[in-house]
Amino acid sequence: MDDETLAYLPAREIAQLIANGDLSAVEVMDATIRRAERLQPALNFIAVERYEKAREESRAAASLVAARQPLGPLHGVPITIKDNIATQGDLLTNGSHAFENVVPVASATLAARLKAAGAIVFAKTTLPELAHKMLTDSPRYGITRNPWSLTHTPGGSSGGASAAVAAGLGPIAIGTEGGGSIRCPASCAGLLGIKATLGRIPGEFFPEGFANFAFCGPLARDVSDLTLAVSVMSGEEPRDPHTLGIGPMATPPFSTAVPDLRSMRIGWMPTFGRYQPDAAVAALTEASVRGLQTDGAASVEEVRTHIFDDVFDYYVVIATASRASGVPPLLERFGNRMSDSIKDMVRQGSTYSAVQWQQASDRRTALFRDVQALLQQYDVLAMPTLMAPPKLVDAGGVMNSAMYAQWCAPLYAFNLTGHPALSVPAGWTSDGLPVGIQFVGRWYDEPRLLQIARWLELSRPWAQRRPKV
Repeated sequence: MDDETLAYLPAREIAQLIANGDLSAVEVMDATIRRAERLQPALNFIAVERYEKAREESRAAASLVAARQPLGPLHGVPITIKDNIATQGDLLTNGSHAFENVVPVASATLAARLKAAGAIVFAKTTLPELAHKMLTDSPRYGITRNPWSLTHTPGGSSGGASAAVAAGLGPIAIGTEGGGSIRCPASCAGLLGIKATLGRIPGEFFPEGFANFAFCGPLARDVSDLTLAVSVMSGEEPRDPHTLGIGPMATPPFSTAVPDLRSMRIGWMPTFGRYQPDAAVAALTEASVRGLQTDGAASVEEVRTHIFDDVFDYYVVIATASRASGVPPLLERFGNRMSDSIKDMVRQGSTYSAVQWQQASDRRTALFRDVQALLQQYDVLAMPTLMAPPKLVDAGGVMNSAMYAQWCAPLYAFNLTGHPALSVPAGWTSDGLPVGIQFVGRWYDEPRLLQIARWLELSRPWAQRRPKV
């Protein structure tokens, strides 16, 4: 099999070919590393290489196949993990000079679960410093670029993850988000990206455990791969209070049948709060959701509501106060080597009182209840993922900026409410830039969102389209 074909195989096919002996885990990893070395200079998606460790782990994976040992569902599959998630013995840089010597002694739970399922991490991916913006550039690693257009961003803060998967560098990448940082890069790179329900996937390494608005999740080119990744990572972790009592999400057997969505009620939101999408985004997302209706897969009703009009006003209090809580000790030691934009977030967050933070938290709760009420009328809400296609690499995107408030308006609301939200490719603009459509469901109803994605994958296939890198 040639390297280009192998680069775009789904994870489930790679694992099956390895298990059957039709491919070697070593062969797969060598091809992946060759491709990474070729594309890294143009894309700059790698923060930390694990090439030699990955080769060693692939040899061990091949030995298990030869010995006819039980194999996990991702056995031998090359993946990437964003470099703010700990993997034992590897640098954990957070895109910052402030973390230049940090080497974790243990892996995050989700990373350990992926390894137990047989996945092999060949690289840690780039992010903006401390994941504080929706474009991916940092003082430590510079600019990460979009495989669809090198002058545009792959999104952020999981931009290295999206660039990797879009360019055929592993079928699955793991990202994080506190304001849309999985779904934004998924939309920017023509991928699937899911923020699962709060508590579905453990994030025991986030400082805040109770009023949490940060999540971990996968990006992929294939719905079955995305589903498998969520299933592998999900389940109870004693150090994360939101996971307690939550079992793993079951992975249905792969099927070529078109899902039956005829009883599904979709609430379509062509605008979001006080923001409207640009013309290309509006046309592509409308076509996707109306396709569900026209083909008889679901009922679609347009929704107009004011519940999202002022979300940014209180999201920014919560998001910047979080930075003001944790970052100052780093600024004291490394401030001259850290981003000016993160310093500005700390400055802003420091101006809010405890009363203002509590008021913002109360408004967050009211928003949750309002979304719950909407989801009593509809099974799923649909809307553009972003208000515009990918931005140029120097467009800014800091999470306390007016640009972020507008471009990412459909994203951060659901970090606050905890509902599952999935970005699905909706098409490409006339300039060849990807656009995503977002589906939001009830708590723990990821399977319904994945059914919609599978329907769209079969009726409007996107996986065959590849960037020319």
